[in-house]
Amino acid sequence: MVDQVAKEIRRSILFGDLQPGQRFSLREIAGQLGVSFIPVREALRQLEAQGLVVTRPGRSACVAPLDDADLRGIYRLRRRIEPEIASRSCRLLRAADFQRLKAFVSMFGDEDLGIDEIYDAHHTFHLELLRPAATAWDLRTLEGLWHAGERYVRLAFSALDRQPEEHLRRKRVHAALLEVFRQGDPDEVAEAVLQHLDDNEKLAQQALKPVSA
Repeated sequence: MVDQVAKEIRRSILFGDLQPGQRFSLREIAGQLGVSFIPVREALRQLEAQGLVVTRPGRSACVAPLDDADLRGIYRLRRRIEPEIASRSCRLLRAADFQRLKAFVSMFGDEDLGIDEIYDAHHTFHLELLRPAATAWDLRTLEGLWHAGERYVRLAFSALDRQPEEHLRRKRVHAALLEVFRQGDPDEVAEAVLQHLDDNEKLAQQALKPVSA
């Protein structure tokens, strides 16, 4: 029940039904979802740990604001972790893994897919690239960072999605990244992942400017 409530509140935040900085009561959320107060409180603790909400004394909370410093912090930590795991993972991926990952790359170029489908595919693509060399703690840490950055990434993707060439750019970028993994040079893979993170952070920062202006 707690996980389901957390999922619904997260969706409301990501879809913009709950805006950055918006205050809401736990009782109000409980009433909307038809659950008791307790699972809502526990779900908000999960979401606060992911950087999506800020709980307040009493029985209220607010959606965490979109913040440039927060975005930089997320990507600073990701740059510390992901390139190193990727450099080891590239030696462990097999032909079947690359075939499966190639299917995700094709999805990035599909203009008929919505932002939710694109983001889910993007999340899974990067998870599967790293999974062979990632420990359970690695994955928990990465999932936390990815959840914290999800609003920023979706904001960037949504802004770019209106551009006709964006789907081809997205497909081309991830195809090139996958090819570096296929070549299996750990140093090259680490550098490619680092560059990919740098580029994505810049896209998110550009999308964030109109929101924070």
